[in-house]
This record gives sequence, structure tokens and C-alpha cells, in this order.
Amino acid sequence: MGELLTLPLSKLSASDANMRKTARDSGLEELAASIAAHGLLQNLTVRPVLDGQGQETGRYEVVAGGRRLAALKLLAQRKRLPKAAPIPCALLGTANALEVSLAENSYVPPHPADQFEAFHHLHVAEGLPALEIAARFGVAERTVKQRLKLGAVSPRLMTQYREGLMTLEQLMAFALTDDHARQEQVWGDLTWNKSAETIRRLLTQAHVPATDRRVRFVGIAAYESAGGPVLRDLFSADDQGVYLEDVPLLDRLVAEKLEAEAVAVRAEGWKWVAVHPEFAYGLAAGLRRAYPVPAPLDADEQAALDALERDYEALSNRLEGDASPEADTAFQDLEARIAALRDREAYDPDDIARGGAFVCLGADGALRVERGFIRPEDEAPPEPVPEPASLPAARDEPEAISATAEEETDGLTPLSERLVEELTTHRTAGLQAALMDRPDVALAAVVHALALPLFHGGGYLPQSCLRLETAPVVFINPVADGSAARAVASRHDDWARQLPSSPDELWVWVLAQETAVLARLLAFCVATLVHGVQAPWSHDPRRLAHADALATVLDLDMSRHWSATVDSYLGRVTKARIVEAVGEGVSVRDAEAISGLKKGEMAEQAERLLAGRSWLPALLRTARREPAPALDQAAE
Repeated sequence: MGELLTLPLSKLSASDANMRKTARDSGLEELAASIAAHGLLQNLTVRPVLDGQGQETGRYEVVAGGRRLAALKLLAQRKRLPKAAPIPCALLGTANALEVSLAENSYVPPHPADQFEAFHHLHVAEGLPALEIAARFGVAERTVKQRLKLGAVSPRLMTQYREGLMTLEQLMAFALTDDHARQEQVWGDLTWNKSAETIRRLLTQAHVPATDRRVRFVGIAAYESAGGPVLRDLFSADDQGVYLEDVPLLDRLVAEKLEAEAVAVRAEGWKWVAVHPEFAYGLAAGLRRAYPVPAPLDADEQAALDALERDYEALSNRLEGDASPEADTAFQDLEARIAALRDREAYDPDDIARGGAFVCLGADGALRVERGFIRPEDEAPPEPVPEPASLPAARDEPEAISATAEEETDGLTPLSERLVEELTTHRTAGLQAALMDRPDVALAAVVHALALPLFHGGGYLPQSCLRLETAPVVFINPVADGSAARAVASRHDDWARQLPSSPDELWVWVLAQETAVLARLLAFCVATLVHGVQAPWSHDPRRLAHADALATVLDLDMSRHWSATVDSYLGRVTKARIVEAVGEGVSVRDAEAISGLKKGEMAEQAERLLAGRSWLPALLRTARREPAPALDQAAE
């Protein structure tokens, strides 16, 4: 290399002998910033520019250092350097210009780890802020911060990176935290999966990502204002690399904000408002839910709705066929205003006075308010259920007629518990026999039984006479010998012969049947679930009242299945009950005629008088209603 010269920048120009032809302007801004901050650290290599006769012209061309020359001229153009600024140059001797250019550009760039640590040293040891470093090296401040984070990674991990045992992506993942011990622990715990995603996940196991619904609800700004520390991944975009470190603080802020939101809900007048971090399964278990109903409009609101609907009709006529955005906007505006009036809903004031609401955090981070839940203890006292005919007070009394016990207390004393149970069992068999031929009523009954617990809560006392656990009532004698029980048993046998013998084949069989067949099978299956028996240990007035209602719909006539005999009734009740039966079923005159007989003789005489008369005791009677329920008889 020749002598050193100091030449004016204005006398220098790029040489065609420079070997760098590609990306000459790449990184020019960074290089210019570096020269402005640190000066020209490497001389330019130049040679004189000759004229046509081989004489020097006083100008020089740069054969090595073309990018540095371009950066110097950029600084001069921006008036950060004089146009004739003195530039140190090395005069090219006899060496080949292209060879010199090639030699200068054949250097080994520094390892990225060296650059990361150098940036970190400037920041920590030299005290240079990231913004100053960015200005000195002509890079973005975010780039400097990223390199500073990389330079702060554990020296042990940096060694792994230098030796090629760790990728840059893995190093970037570890830069998420400054805790060297934690970095080294995670690196040591990794097995086959050493992906950057896995490293980030392990480093942030105890933190909450910004995408968490709690963070969305509270907001990062509110969390930071409360003093919460935030971990930010400088290598991730948006909120994907933001993690909140103080989980108890975040949960407290969520609870406080939910409580603040609950104030407005309480102002609606609910009896109670409960705040929960989420609307978890089981919160509303055992609670009945009331729903809002369309709110009535007052006179002014109705007039406003009528006017809007007239405007809508007029607009439709005026803009018929107009598909412009303006027309669409006009229609949407009117539709929204009409819907605001027409679709308003409100809760019943009584439901608000008895019910409550849950204020929770929704899955999307938005507020979730679930209203209208009524606790069992807050339910309105049920209206007294009239004791159905199937609920007379029962007493214990001998079942057989005793020849020595002819005298007994006079009057209409209660029936015995055993007789009540037997009579209601007869009636249950009659209900089943009637229902198995009415698929329409069976469908209504099963929907009713399924909807009751779903929409009104199960409660302690059932309000349906269907037992959906498919535990049919077992009929024993004397009920089993009755025509109703025998009809049910016969129908069971008929279906058993049609259905496949293996339960594994039943599903395929069901799928292959026509709707009419399935409807009839449904009717029979539902019929066997009817439970209208009144036993001493089971006093369910709502269930028995529903059995009465079902009997009314089915127009049940128990006289087709039961008749009053000495064994079935007359021999098991008081003389007054026998006289009552004859008076109701035959005539008052006949009742008076037998009133003086002894009980055994009276019972026998009453059986003869009542034969063929279709008389039924109150327990077996069916109330008639007008008009009849609008249920169509299913077609066979």
C-alpha cells in the first residue's frame, strides 16, 4: 500500500474497479450514523484519475471503501459534514485495484454473540441509553433493545450459542427473562422438545399472558397503574409476548372491577347479586330461572312505534328497487329504531324482588351478567293444591269383615291406607292402559316431565306423575288380575315379540322403523312410567294432582276396569260409606232400604244393587273439563 494522503471529500469519486457491485447501498444509514458518531475508522484506498493523455487531473477514485465514501457523501448532503471535509486515504501503489478491493471485502464478520455483548457493555458499563446507541449505529431503538436483551442472557447459554449448540430463536426465547438461574434451569430441564415456544412456555408458567380474559377485562394499563410488573417479549408482536407477573394483584383488580359493575346490577332491584370470577357449572344448580318478557309500551312509545313503521313503509315505497348504500343505511337506521321499541324486554317485578343475578367474567374477557335466578327459599309460597280425590286421609282398619265386629263408628270415616293404595294402584293401571293408545298425550307427558326440572327445578316434591327413571310400577294381585293391568301386560308381550331379542340390535331396529311405529312404542313406554299410587310412605300432592290431570286428558273411565264388590271395596269400608255408594250409584231410596242391615249383609246387598251401575269411589273418578285439550288422537 502507498503513502497516506488527506484529500478533500469533494475530490473523491467511486471507482469501477471496486469489486462490490451488489447491495452497495445496503446498511448505508447505519454506516453513516457510525461514521458521524465515531469518525472514519478505516482509510479509503484511492488512486489518481488520469486524463486522456495519462496526466493526473487532481481527482481520485476510491477503489476500496466505496460504501464508506457513499456514507461520507450522504453526511455531506445532509450538511453534517463539509463538502470538502479532509478524508484520510491510502494511495494505491502498484497493486492491482480489483485485487485490493477483493481483499478488503474478504473479511470474516463478527459472531452475533459478540455484537450482542458489545451492545450490552455500552449500555451497562458505558452508561449509554438505548436511544443514544441507536443513533450512533443508525439502527432502530427497538433493535438496540432486542440486542441488549440478547446480550443479557446467561453467559453459560451464550457459550452454548457461540458453540452452535443453541439456535438464535432459542436464545431469543431465553431473553424473555433476566433471571440467569431460571434460564439455566429451563435449558437443563428441556428434553427432546427444545423449541422456542416450549422455552417461552416454561419461563412464563407462573405468569398470566396478555391474552388471558382477566387481562382483557382489567386492561394492562390499569394493572401497571396499580404497580403490577409486566414481562415483555421484545421479539413478539402485539400482546402475544406480554405477561403479567403479579397474579394475586390481577385477581384483586378483577374482583374489584366486578364489584363495581355489580353496583349497577344491584340498582335494578334484585334481591341478591353474587359476584364470581366465572359463571361456573353448578352456580345455578337447584335454582329456578325466570326470563324477561316483552315490555308493554306506554301511549307515547306506541305512537312513536306507529310513526316509525309508517316512515318505514313510506321509505320502502319511495326507494323500491334502490340498492344504493345510502338506501341501505336509511333502512338499517329505521329497522334499528323500530327494534329498540318492539323488542324491549323486562323482568316481572315479583321475579326481581325474589330473584338475583350473577356478575361474572365472560370467556371473551367481557362482563357477563346472568339474571333471573330464584333460590328455593325465595320462591313464592305455592298456591294451595286442592287435595285431589286421590288424597283422602287414611286410617288403619281391619281389611276383612268380622262377624263379631258388626258395630263400628258411624259416619264417613277415612278409607284405610291399604285400600287407598290398592284403589290408586288400580287407577294407575287404568291410566297406563289408556295412555298406551295415545301417542299424542304420551309425547306431551314426557315433554312436560323433562321440561319441569330443566326450566323449573326439580324440587323435593315431583310435579309430574311420570317416573322417567324407567322403573315401572309392579302390579300384584288383586290389581294384577284387573283388566287394565292385564291389558298393559298383554301389550308388553306384543312389543316383546316384535322387538329384537338382543339389546345390541335394538338401536338398529329403532332406526329402521316408521314414525308411526315409534310413536306407538313411545306411548307404551311412557305409559309404563305413570305412577299415580298413593302409598302410606309417599304423599306427593302435586304428583297425584298431575295424575288427575292426565286422567282428564285421557278421559279415563275406571268403570271399564273396576267395579265395587265386597272384596274390592264394600266389605272394607264403614256402613256409612256403603250407604253413600248405593245412594250415589243407585238411589237414595235403595240406600235407605239397606241402612238398617248388618254390615256383612249390607255389603252383599250393595254389591248386587251396584252391579252394572258404573259407580266409582272418589279415588277412581275422573274430572271432566270443558273445552277438552287440543290434542289430536294419533292415527293408527
